[in-house]
Amino acid sequence: MLQLRRRRLWIALSLVLLAAVLVGSLQPNPGPPVPSGFDKVEHLAAYILLSLWFTGLVARGRYWVVASGLLALGLLIEVLQWRMNLGRSAETLDMLANTLGVGVGITLALLATGGWAPRLESWLGWK
Repeated sequence: MLQLRRRRLWIALSLVLLAAVLVGSLQPNPGPPVPSGFDKVEHLAAYILLSLWFTGLVARGRYWVVASGLLALGLLIEVLQWRMNLGRSAETLDMLANTLGVGVGITLALLATGGWAPRLESWLGWK
């Protein structure tokens, strides 16, 4: 993790974010049906945002850990959806969308957004 003044806050927010993704992905009744294929856009967007979040907290040399962890999370969620048998379905295309999202997020981090958390702390004047 980068040198952060509010390290505990960033860790807590990260855990809340991960918990929200898990709950949202594993809840038995996902709500009203979405248009065909739109859930793949949701997967893509979620994993772009997760990648951007975590690359803001770690050094560039650790982006592979972020990518590996998020891909493992996506795979775990798909396996759990399959095993739980509570109205959720595991799909290969979901995992493909997750993987693409991680790739896009890591690329954006490498090009522009990586390490944003210390810059934000500085901008906010956190000491």
